[in-house]
Amino acid sequence: MKKIIVLGLSAALLAVLASCGSNPEYSSSSSSSSAQETSQTKASDTTDTDFKVSVDDAIEAYQEAYPDSEITSIDLETSLGKYLYKIEGVDDDKEYELRVDANTKAVSKEREENLDTEDQAGVKRTEDKLDLQDLLSIKQVSDIAEEHVGDGKATDWSLDKEDGTTYWEIKVTNGNEETEVKIDAKTGEVLETDVDD
Repeated sequence: MKKIIVLGLSAALLAVLASCGSNPEYSSSSSSSSAQETSQTKASDTTDTDFKVSVDDAIEAYQEAYPDSEITSIDLETSLGKYLYKIEGVDDDKEYELRVDANTKAVSKEREENLDTEDQAGVKRTEDKLDLQDLLSIKQVSDIAEEHVGDGKATDWSLDKEDGTTYWEIKVTNGNEETEVKIDAKTGEVLETDVDD
């Protein structure tokens, strides 16, 4: 009886060892993190800032969808391995969100909802409207941010407004360190730097 138990335990142990294999990269937790690293690598490989769809093209796509509204923010970020512009805007009564693929210009409407009462009648429209004239390109602000940081690659971009200044906020990633650089969207002046390591 003891021999059967010992043999059974030995067989079970061998089965567990065989399923683990000699290479720890193939365990279930390692393979999922390996797949995650691969998708992150692919995303970072495409951040050469040479997108087929420019910011101006994305703005045009938004304005075609919502011609009587103002743009209040633009983000260019990766989602499921591809870069998308997320554009938000408002008119006197509603707020809108539109996504534009940065390589194909495919458009998807994400959200359309009524503004809160205090934001209606042009209040939010006037406060949050971005000045979209003479914007620096993604490539230009990426070069400025990367040069300012010294090492790393621009991976995310946001166009926003504060105290009347329309600015780009660029995330520059170098390993585990991320630096956010705010740059005046028209002049290229570095306004602020924030390091998160």
